[in-house]
Amino acid sequence: MANEGIGAMLRHKRVLAASLIGTAVEFYDFYIYATAASLVFGPLFFPASSPSAQLLAAYGSLALAFFARPLGAAVFGHYGDRIGRKATLVTSLMLMGGSTLAIGFLPTYQMIGWWAPLILCILRFGQGFGLGGEWGGAALLAVENAPPGWRARFGMFPQLGAPVGFLAANGLFLILGMFLTDEDFFAWGWRLPFLGSAVLVFLGLWVRLKLTETPEFAAAQAEAPPPALPLATLLSSHLGAAIAGTFAVVACFAVYYIATAFALGYGTTTLKIDREIFLAIQLGAILFMAISIVIAGWWSDKTSPTRVLVAGCIGTVLMGVIFGPAMGTGQLLPIFLILSLALFLMGFVYGPLGAYLPHLFPVQLRYTGASFAFNLGGIIGGALAPIVATWLIQVQGVALVGLYMSAAAAISLAGLWFTSRNPT
Repeated sequence: MANEGIGAMLRHKRVLAASLIGTAVEFYDFYIYATAASLVFGPLFFPASSPSAQLLAAYGSLALAFFARPLGAAVFGHYGDRIGRKATLVTSLMLMGGSTLAIGFLPTYQMIGWWAPLILCILRFGQGFGLGGEWGGAALLAVENAPPGWRARFGMFPQLGAPVGFLAANGLFLILGMFLTDEDFFAWGWRLPFLGSAVLVFLGLWVRLKLTETPEFAAAQAEAPPPALPLATLLSSHLGAAIAGTFAVVACFAVYYIATAFALGYGTTTLKIDREIFLAIQLGAILFMAISIVIAGWWSDKTSPTRVLVAGCIGTVLMGVIFGPAMGTGQLLPIFLILSLALFLMGFVYGPLGAYLPHLFPVQLRYTGASFAFNLGGIIGGALAPIVATWLIQVQGVALVGLYMSAAAAISLAGLWFTSRNPT
């Protein structure tokens, strides 16, 4: 009995480490693109017209990955539900890492003309396609290995990959900014985070290749064969849950990309705040997100993931009203406080999703269902967030930017209401 207990403990630690490290690597890859898009990709990869037009073009390439993510969710979900979680997660990590590494070698627009933005967009699509298969598999890896009463706390570990990946990505950009001149950073320094991704991907693969299949998936496979086309079965038999789950995740994407990608671009261009100072502000604010994810996981196991998500959405609706005016002050303290509050609330609309979304679908459709809902919600909440926010500033000023987050939170509340009234 003692040996079985020790074996279970070691297996749980290995699973949690794999889910955390893998998503941290994937989100690191995804976020270094968002940071580079806000700082340097506009003038490097798009023709000159105006700085705001180049920034919008860079944000457009950023958005492209969000449209690739549901496709990745469908493809990786198909194989994840049919052959297993482990092999699919390894493949998604390799695709994401390979796309990121290739960006680090990509010639600029001045070197090869229109080929540069075209190849950049293809590689960004590859990033999104790989990430589309990552989150759902990592969440299932955690929750399907969780002991009774611990699903949300296990499910929070893939969610912690987001702040960990952000800290690694923006922390590296901050260090480079401290030791390189602007000319060197613009010429070649921005490439280093993309090239360094190879080391992190190798670490993630090493951890994941040591895993075994989840007990719940193995039991489901033994009980009945998997659906021939999981996505078709999902859309025909569980469409309501998929739509509601999609709406439920909109808020987390809107909050995150307004508080990170948009805020960085706005702070360094419009407000003229030094790049290193603004990156340091965001690194401090992201710690509040990590803290709230842990709190949300514990709270979800004590009550329910739905209740915690609802609380986070209500808080986000209110926060969105004051976000724009706080950013518009141009002062470092109000900006730090509002970004910290936004990302703290982000933990409550994001942390419980690892337990919430898989619960909406049967075991043999979970990879497809959870991945599809999560990544389709990313298009609504995250893909257009920096673009719409930048447009709102040009038309009405920064005061309205936060209302995008309030609207997204209202959409998520509608999805949560539906699933609470129609439990699966």
